Amino acid sequence: MKKRTRHPVIAVAQIKYYDIHKRNNVEKIKRYIKLAKKKHADIVCFPESCVSKTKTLHFDDEFIKQIKEECKKNKIWAIITEDIILKNKPYNISFLINREGRIKGNYKKIHLYDEDGLNSGKKTQVFKTDFGKVGIVICWDLAFPDLFKKMKKSGAQIVFCPAQWAYEKKAHESQHKKREIEILRSLVLSRAFENGYFIALCNPVRKYESEQVSYSAIVSPHKVLKEISNKEGLIVSEINLKEIENYHKLYPI
Repeated sequence: MKKRTRHPVIAVAQIKYYDIHKRNNVEKIKRYIKLAKKKHADIVCFPESCVSKTKTLHFDDEFIKQIKEECKKNKIWAIITEDIILKNKPYNISFLINREGRIKGNYKKIHLYDEDGLNSGKKTQVFKTDFGKVGIVICWDLAFPDLFKKMKKSGAQIVFCPAQWAYEKKAHESQHKKREIEILRSLVLSRAFENGYFIALCNPVRKYESEQVSYSAIVSPHKVLKEISNKEGLIVSEINLKEIENYHKLYPI
């Protein structure tokens, strides 16, 4: 891989689901890939289960092929998450697509939350890209610090968390979404501070899911760099990976 001379730019797409097509989000995903490229992003992350409403996919599904081709056209990386059949078993999988439109790796969700019929993954992974070392977790994994520690040991510099975060009504007496967003923000900041790297969280906007939390953010170990809540949109941030080295000098971890 060629050495880069500029800081990486990462994007998070908090998209509305099924407003263009009732059964899939492929056109919406392609639009946001183009928009992320216009914003000079190196990578764009989409929310959990973002491709199809009605079917479990395979890696060679036509929907996946279209998204891979869009990455190739725009020379951008992307993270897409969906229920995927792999070796005749269904998993919730994030897959990392490179600038050439090839799948360079995948992560199977380890900590399932009320997801009957799916199999859980067994291990974390860190992937080398042309802009840095990337880890991936999915949704409820965010609540388990050990996963993030393992990725830190493997050299992760940025961890992406596609999600469909929802709250339990009994968890709060009032202001449910506001309080759940506060929890999410604190979780993302805590994971970043504990491990000394950047984290990008990505949720969707789902009109008919009353307990869905639409909050996405890009954070450094010390602060929220960009965030969006309760509306569709793309957030983009240039990050300086040297901040990680400086952070570790201040806070030996």
